Amino acid sequence: MGESMKQHLRELLESFDTAMLITRHDDREHARPMAVAAVEGADTVWFATSQAAPKSEEIRKDARVSATFQSGRRFVALSGRAELVSDRAKIQELWKPTWRVWFPEGKEDPTLVLIRVTVTDAEFWDYTGARGLRYAFEAARALLTKHEPAMGEGQHGRVKSVAGAEPVSQRF
Repeated sequence: MGESMKQHLRELLESFDTAMLITRHDDREHARPMAVAAVEGADTVWFATSQAAPKSEEIRKDARVSATFQSGRRFVALSGRAELVSDRAKIQELWKPTWRVWFPEGKEDPTLVLIRVTVTDAEFWDYTGARGLRYAFEAARALLTKHEPAMGEGQHGRVKSVAGAEPVSQRF
């Protein structure tokens, strides 16, 4: 069960192009949309930014971050620790031509840095395909019976300490 939940989370994360990355700025949170540079397993998400961007300074001061992903009937919310990575080989590996808008010097732009988010906690909701049909049926039944809809396997799950740990719960 644990590996299938991690696999499902990985597949969901890989299906998103953008996320709202949330950093901490003093006593408030600061959210902004970010293009997803890459996903490695269920425990690492990469973004690209500039060394001088406010988010970089916020990460230097407080590595705790959150990110939310949404597309149609799929959602992921995660928490983790961010790290600025200036490894030129990794930048070369993840480089996308569309980044040239922000980094006119390309892969060698000295201001370009990656943000590696190591996921510590993630929660997902997936109401696509057969899961979506089951959810629609359960929602209709809940309206008639005045009870909460039953969530099927793979529709909703939570994985704590994604990097190496097992899920704490699959259904809520």
